[in-house]
Parts: sequence; C-alpha cells; structure tokens
Amino acid sequence: MKSVLKVSNMNNLNDVNKIRNLISQNEGVVACYVDRKSSIIELIYDEYLLKLDDIIDSMESLGYIIV
Repeated sequence: MKSVLKVSNMNNLNDVNKIRNLISQNEGVVACYVDRKSSIIELIYDEYLLKLDDIIDSMESLGYIIV
C-alpha cells in the first residue's frame, strides 16, 4: 500500500531524521521518502503487517501534526 502524509511541523533535518527512523523501525515498511521542503512523507508498506493509523499515532506521540 502506498500512502502520502503531510506533516505540518516538520521544520529541519533533525525532524526528517527522527521521522525516517521512527517509520523505518516498523515491521512492514518497504520504503519511506521524507521531503522536508514540501513536508510530505511518501510511504510504501505491507497492510497485512502494519496499519497507517499505527504510523500516524507513533508520529503524533513524538509531537508531529499530521494534516
């Protein structure tokens, strides 16, 4: 499954690295691209192993706002 998320408070390279590391730790993530300039995350994952809501919840627990 491919999903695109918009993060409203991703401001610097440190945020990009935190988000990339957080997402890549989940079993079922195939690919993750984080674009700081457009605040977009493109994610390819296996729906059988991972739900999009789980990814969103984990990002929000770190203080990021998903639009």
